[in-house]
Order: sequence, then C-alpha cells, then structure tokens
Amino acid sequence: ELENQLTAKSKTLDELKQSLASSGSAEQAPEAQSLRIAELCEMKDSIVNQVAQLKASMESILEQWRAYDEIYAEVSLMTTRYLYCIDQCKPSGEEASLEALKKQVKTLQ
Repeated sequence: ELENQLTAKSKTLDELKQSLASSGSAEQAPEAQSLRIAELCEMKDSIVNQVAQLKASMESILEQWRAYDEIYAEVSLMTTRYLYCIDQCKPSGEEASLEALKKQVKTLQ
C-alpha cells in the first residue's frame, strides 16, 4: 500500500514539474517553486529507498521467524516423544519385576 501511495505521489510530482515547465515558457516560474519541487523529488526518492530497505529487512526477519517455527516444531515433537518414552519406561505399580520389565520392552519394540 505504501509503495502504491509513493507511486501516486511520484506521478503528481511529475505532473507538477511538467505543468511548471509548460507555464515557464509563457511566464517565468518562480525559482522558489522549482526549488521546492526539486526538494520534494529528493524527499520522495529518499522515502522510496527507505521503504525498499525496510521491505528487505522485514523479509529477512520473516525468514528468521519461519526457521524458528520449523525448529520449534521439531523440538516440540522430540520432547513429546521423550516424555512418552519416559512414561512407558516407568515400572507399573509398585512392583518392578523382571516380567513387568520384559513386557515393557516388548511393548516398546
């Protein structure tokens, strides 16, 4: 949206320059207006450059967040698996008999 607004303002400045140039042939345009238009063009160019830099920076930040989300999902899955394994390896009840442990090993396999 900001880029569209800048494009519209650029067109307006170009029209103003053309209008000033065409009216300057019939009557001399005031130098102050010409200087102000030049300043506005420079300001517009500066803003366009800043928007481009901001866009590149935001894309980099979004890519870093995507990487974070992927890694977080992997870590979360691994944590869930480890918790499940720990839960399955607990002896059932108070008794930790050899038969109970053999049954748990078979279940895990």
